[in-house]
Amino acid sequence: MTDMITGQVPAALITAPGSGQGKSIVTAALARLHRNAGRKVRVFKHGPDYLDPMVLEVASGQPVYQLHPWMTGEDECRWRLAEAARDADLVLVEGAMGLFDGDPSSADLAALAGLPVLPVIDARGMAQTFGAVALGLASFRPNVQIHEVIANRIGSPRHGEMLADSLPDGIDLLGAIPRDEAMAIPDRHLGLVQASEIADLDRQLDAAAAVLAKAGLDRLPATVSLSAHRPAAPEQTLAGVRIAIARDAAFAFIYRANIDLLEALGAELVYFSPLADAALPNADALWLPGGYPELHAATLAANTGLLSTIREFHRAGKPILAECGGLMACAEALVDKAGDRHSMLGLLPGTAVMESRLQGLGLQSLRADEGELRGHTYHHSRLDTELPPLARTRKLAGTEAEPVFHVGSLTATYFHGYFPSAPALVTALFRGQPLSAY
Repeated sequence: MTDMITGQVPAALITAPGSGQGKSIVTAALARLHRNAGRKVRVFKHGPDYLDPMVLEVASGQPVYQLHPWMTGEDECRWRLAEAARDADLVLVEGAMGLFDGDPSSADLAALAGLPVLPVIDARGMAQTFGAVALGLASFRPNVQIHEVIANRIGSPRHGEMLADSLPDGIDLLGAIPRDEAMAIPDRHLGLVQASEIADLDRQLDAAAAVLAKAGLDRLPATVSLSAHRPAAPEQTLAGVRIAIARDAAFAFIYRANIDLLEALGAELVYFSPLADAALPNADALWLPGGYPELHAATLAANTGLLSTIREFHRAGKPILAECGGLMACAEALVDKAGDRHSMLGLLPGTAVMESRLQGLGLQSLRADEGELRGHTYHHSRLDTELPPLARTRKLAGTEAEPVFHVGSLTATYFHGYFPSAPALVTALFRGQPLSAY
């Protein structure tokens, strides 16, 4: 039996009745507000998401990990929260979509971990109905604790008073946030833009934190006790394997937990930029993660030196894993939203074409004899190819299962895997061992 770890810390899961209510910027601003007060703040994100965690890391100054009872597993959810509770002064979890949306939902995570829930409710155009919404959220499930709510985008101090007066007994208004430019972060089709793309993000977060402080949100949430068993260390099945990882503005969708696992398995990691580097670093395996290659297709196509070294890497039979944006880069060509065609690596027969509508969405898994790799899919492009897939993922929810292609030493798919869910399968991928996927 592994060690039991326990910690006590003020904590809350920040949620909303639905998407678009402002919970992402409120979570980030709360993290920055308490960080500026000298507290160590740990923030987590419920569910598969790359973009919100980038902003939350800048806001808190600490690493951000995913928590999801299905994708990461219940035990890992408890363990990461308990670890954070041991040395943090505040733990925040940003929910996904609405509180009860999805399976498992943010409410499921809160109930699993024993976290109090703090809804952010967009109060524009709303008066006494605000209290009804809060009461509905609080009474929908008896194992979900809601004792405070946040009103967002109020029109005046009098509006905030009306909202507070509308709340039933047992539910208080933590604060009422006025409409303010500091509380708006630009977005793109996947949600927020990448943190590196937002000019003066630190300044905006400080301004947003000041808005929250003025609205009375500088008070800590309730203290909770969090405990879990520490997981056993994995075997070093990738010892001696050097993995080159693409990481820049075009390829940035990388879970911290994936990096942690590769290192725990004994791999040596080296990073490079497909946008800026002229050659691939010396490595035994290559990972091309997701991102926004369509926004940088002309630059990628023009970097012929790097493209040549990756093609040579493939000809040498060294394993390559390409996920989503990485798959697009491996195609013969990429057609961007403007309809312009750009030559890509040509390792995968076919053309990646950007579409205006979502092409893939939902939780999925890849099953093989080595285990079940859990994760998700979310993309606005399609791959036009006649190549038959090696296998297909299985969907838990959302659109159709994703094909998994295998060409020589290349494994390519739109599916994003959460590596800790299947260490043996991940080892096989980066060691170039044949998968018996099904």
